[in-house]
Amino acid sequence: MTANIGTLDRLARLVIGAALIAAALLSGLALFDDLILKYGAVVVGLVMIITGLVRICPLYSILGIKTCKV
Repeated sequence: MTANIGTLDRLARLVIGAALIAAALLSGLALFDDLILKYGAVVVGLVMIITGLVRICPLYSILGIKTCKV
């Protein structure tokens, strides 16, 4: 598969993914008292980090979106 995530998109995914995981596990917010929301945020954060690291987003491939220049 070819890369379809650009630099800015990649950086945003890494930062937002890390923030989601940190908020779910470390913040103590009442929002994350529910286990489904807590682990759902962790899973979404992990998916964002993984897609940011490998620069391939399956949803972008399905929709024909490409944010990288090459």
